[in-house]
Amino acid sequence: MKQDTQIQKDVMDELKWEPLLNATEIGVAVKDGAVTLTGTVDSYSKREEAENAVKRVGGVKVIALDIEVKLVGSGIKNDTEIARMIADTLKWNSDIQEDKVKIKVENGWVTLEGVVYWEYQKNVVKAAIKRLTGVKGIHNFIKVKVSPTTKNIKQKIAEAFHRSATIDSEKVDIQIFGDKAVISGTVRSWAEKEDAENATRKAPGISVVENKIIIDDEVLIY
Repeated sequence: MKQDTQIQKDVMDELKWEPLLNATEIGVAVKDGAVTLTGTVDSYSKREEAENAVKRVGGVKVIALDIEVKLVGSGIKNDTEIARMIADTLKWNSDIQEDKVKIKVENGWVTLEGVVYWEYQKNVVKAAIKRLTGVKGIHNFIKVKVSPTTKNIKQKIAEAFHRSATIDSEKVDIQIFGDKAVISGTVRSWAEKEDAENATRKAPGISVVENKIIIDDEVLIY
């Protein structure tokens, strides 16, 4: 198992490796595998990239983000400008039904509401706007309208795990409760845990995923 000092070094190196970030702006503290990031960045996308960088590091079990988004110069936009940019972005994205999404912008924070039919559509909306200039944060309250229950959902998710190059399907358990999937087990990395969750979210008929998977870098996968 990695020591906290090694995890801290690896996280700092990964932050330096990410070209979008200035690693000197971000502080890294680690205790028992829990990583806390502090500091100030000038865009919401940089905050997201910092989190994603930490997830790629082995040994990380928990992430706490205390990074503040502080806009400067041309990055400062008023709420009306931000709302207009979001509306234009959604209009030109073929994966998004713009008429299903309601947008509210307040002090740079974007609140999304509405109803879509697939979990990935909810995530696509957030991905489409997180890099827009002026956005400080996103509250994604879009709901997923469940389609009629698909048969053999558990089997379909298990098959998706088997196809994955990163997921050890023998280590992950799947339980289905209506439109909710609960996944549990033990994996080696945050990336593997996240891959299992993303694969589960793509299953037809699933609108909620509860991820109880535990990260343990001592686990050996043969």
